Order: sequence, then structure tokens, then C-alpha cells
Amino acid sequence: MITRTDVNVKKLKENAILPTYGSEYAAGADLYACIEEDVTIAPHETFLVPTGLAMELPIGYAGLIYARSGLATKKGLAPANKVGVIDSDYRGEIMVALHNHTNDPKTIEPAERIAQLVITPYIVGVFSEVDSLDETKRGAGGFGSTGTH
Repeated sequence: MITRTDVNVKKLKENAILPTYGSEYAAGADLYACIEEDVTIAPHETFLVPTGLAMELPIGYAGLIYARSGLATKKGLAPANKVGVIDSDYRGEIMVALHNHTNDPKTIEPAERIAQLVITPYIVGVFSEVDSLDETKRGAGGFGSTGTH
């Protein structure tokens, strides 16, 4: 079962493109570069790509901005912060900090799909300071401690 919810989107620039889903069951909606001309990102540099959009996510939901697999594998471009988070009370322009992970300059074209947006519910933690935590078999082991290889 797919849950659907209305999301109000405001175009901040005339040439902005609303997010679109690439297939019937796609989890991520494509975000598009809202730029007037090609932009070249130097090797190992980051460029803040505008989408020309602001949105009103429902309370209790967040927008997570992920890399598009094609852009990451074919061009070596992916969000610099790995996953961007859009809170439901943010009303500014959605921007994507694209990082060039390659040794070659890479170009972004106007209206190019630059990232994908996944809308997801979240839980707000109520944090309480305690003197001890329940013991588990794993304990404090981390960073590969549960595997044998």
C-alpha cells in the first residue's frame, strides 16, 4: 500500500520544475536544477544548485535529499552532505550541494535532474540523561564488530 499526502510547492523562479516520480513505485521524486546556463563543477569542489522551489511538508514528515544513482555513477556527482534534510517548518528554497567526487570537471545543465527527494515520517526523541544503560550481548562494539569478515 502506498501512502500519499499533499505537498504544497511554491515556484520561486519561473523556470523551476516541480518534482516528478520516474515510475509508479519510485520512492524518490526527482529534483531539477533551476539554472539559466550550464554550470561546471571543478574536481573535488561543491556547488550549491538551486531548484527554484520552496515547499510545505506536512508536520511529522521530513524531506530527505539523496543522490540520483545515475548522476553519482555516471558523473561522480552526489550531495556533499550525503543526505540533506528538509524540516516541515522550512520555507526557503530547496538547494542541493552537489560535490564532484572525480578528478575531472563535470557540467550540470539547466533542468537536469540533480537529486531525489524522499518524503518520510519521523519520530521526535525525548532524551533523558541516565547513569547506566541496559546491557546487551553486543555492548559497545561497533564499526564492524558484529561481522566475521
